[in-house]
Amino acid sequence: MDAQLFLLCVLTFVIHLIGALAYAVRIAGVRTRRIAMSFALFNVLVLLSRASNAFQGPFLSKRIESNLLHGSGGHLLGDFQWLLASASLAALVGALAIPTAQRLFTRAVAHFQVHRSVPKLLLHAFAKGGVGYIREAVAMPSPTHLKTLKQKIDVPARVIILNVLAQALLTVGVFASLYAGYLDPQFRVTAVSLSSMINGVATILLFVLIDPALSIMTDDVMDGRVSEAAFRRAVVWFAGSRVAGTVLAQLLLVPAAGGVVLLARLI
Repeated sequence: MDAQLFLLCVLTFVIHLIGALAYAVRIAGVRTRRIAMSFALFNVLVLLSRASNAFQGPFLSKRIESNLLHGSGGHLLGDFQWLLASASLAALVGALAIPTAQRLFTRAVAHFQVHRSVPKLLLHAFAKGGVGYIREAVAMPSPTHLKTLKQKIDVPARVIILNVLAQALLTVGVFASLYAGYLDPQFRVTAVSLSSMINGVATILLFVLIDPALSIMTDDVMDGRVSEAAFRRAVVWFAGSRVAGTVLAQLLLVPAAGGVVLLARLI
């Protein structure tokens, strides 16, 4: 692995880690009864994710262009597999970090509610007291909680399965389109633009079928119709399905790239 590929893997890791931590924000919002404030603070991390995404795209495109120019792209499939592995690792780390992240977000909400300033919150996070609390907040998932995953959750199984598919499409969309551009350089601009179609299908699944189910459950917890323990179990299932989706993306990479090439030729 060269330095450029390592940097791309780091950027991919950051993007998917922050996406996975969104589940911890929901738990923190439920615990503090400040859901809107929790997501507002989470948007600070989203800025870091978008910045990583902004660098990842051009760097990866340049890597493909350089390989096409020198006729040495035989290793590109391996590069994309490394990138997808970074996404899976990030999703797994994010799932394991849910207990830690929800504690940190809960503390951040409490601090922000008093001081009402994001700059002050960031300064506090990097101050001695903030760093000390981060060390104290680190916790792995409890074995007791893991055993409760066998219990029934208030989310249909089909929603969890659809989340696996949606996360797989979101993970593989851009990579498959870029790899398709390498497979058929004549239509590489068209192939890259088709990534929006793959992501569009995943976005429809998320916004129409998946997010509403989790949002309804969040409101039910706030109203006392669903326990926080049941909500946490559902969140863990969603986080696990995200990990499964990134793994499925590995299997979809080559077929999806072939499909993009075929569609680019037909348009």
